[in-house]
Amino acid sequence: MSGGAILPGATLGVMGGGQLGRMFVHAAQRMGYFTAVLDPDEASPAGLVSHTHIKAAYLDGAAIKQLADASAAITTEFENVPAQALAKLAQSRPVAPGADAVAIAQDRAKEKAHFTRCGVACAPNALIESAEQLQAVDGNLLPGILKTSRLGYDGKGQARVSTRQELSAAWDELNRVPCVFEKMLALDYECSVIVARGRDGQMVNLPVQRNLHRAGILAVTEVHEGNVPSSVAYDAVGAARTIAEGMQYVGVLCVEFFVLKDGSLVVNEMAPRPHNSGHYSMDACDVSQFELQVRTLAGLPLVQPRQHSPSIMLNLLGDLWFLRGEVESTPRWDDILALSGMHLHLYGKAQARRDRKMGHLNITGADMQHVRRAALQAAGILGIEPF
Repeated sequence: MSGGAILPGATLGVMGGGQLGRMFVHAAQRMGYFTAVLDPDEASPAGLVSHTHIKAAYLDGAAIKQLADASAAITTEFENVPAQALAKLAQSRPVAPGADAVAIAQDRAKEKAHFTRCGVACAPNALIESAEQLQAVDGNLLPGILKTSRLGYDGKGQARVSTRQELSAAWDELNRVPCVFEKMLALDYECSVIVARGRDGQMVNLPVQRNLHRAGILAVTEVHEGNVPSSVAYDAVGAARTIAEGMQYVGVLCVEFFVLKDGSLVVNEMAPRPHNSGHYSMDACDVSQFELQVRTLAGLPLVQPRQHSPSIMLNLLGDLWFLRGEVESTPRWDDILALSGMHLHLYGKAQARRDRKMGHLNITGADMQHVRRAALQAAGILGIEPF
């Protein structure tokens, strides 16, 4: 019956020790697996809760061998783990997602090319790797957003520009690294889809998530019936599945979309891992994104997740610890937990910093009216701007 699946009792490895790794570790442990984490930070959130924590750099050959020896299969918790480390691990162990897929997600130019190959529309864009390419940028792309091809996330490595002069200055400011320049589109809202694909090609997805970003960082996710028009949801799920299939992807993949004022859909980017916008699934679905990550890695059967409660997720940034000034102060969790439908997830980070992801709050209830009312009440207590 197991069909080559890696069953509970085995050890699952993860490259990266951040909060996504921590939640993967918790999901794996709940299902009966042992876990091993490779991360250089001795206080990493995932390392602190894992059975084994290998404290070393991601390209440390001895550490990579130690993780491979300890683990039956290995995943990654963020896309900037060196793809060559994943390729090395894959020589002796199943690795999901694979190095090739991670390498595409690490580079915006490769990512755009993959979307185009899959026939999924993205914003008009141009690659800028040289002064000649900068000069050749089509004026119709202005105003636009200049994004570094690599290592950009949560609004970092980006600049909004309106003129050629601003574009040139922004590229200088980004140290003239390879960039993608995208036309700024008239957005109505943003949404995302999380899919999980097994080695056998079986694929399932979570419901479409409607997202609100502030300063480039996800602030609020709402998931309930009617949160996006059914036609948009259908197209978004279909596009996300096509993108995963086009890479022969194995694992959990998040695809983020823009919905334009005219109702059309364009893909923004993808993340080869669980995603902030899927955190609500921990409390609102019968199978969370992290259990899906365990199942895809271990070769277990995938079942279509069922959302049993409407939900809102509030991202908890370190700014909430500094609402009374520069002295760190713990938010009023007792007042939050006095409200019904609250599910608090903190990531075990010892020090709060502005813009640092410290945790998230999932709010569930019998109907969306109750959930929204409770979420706004919680936001008011925490000092989060209404939505």
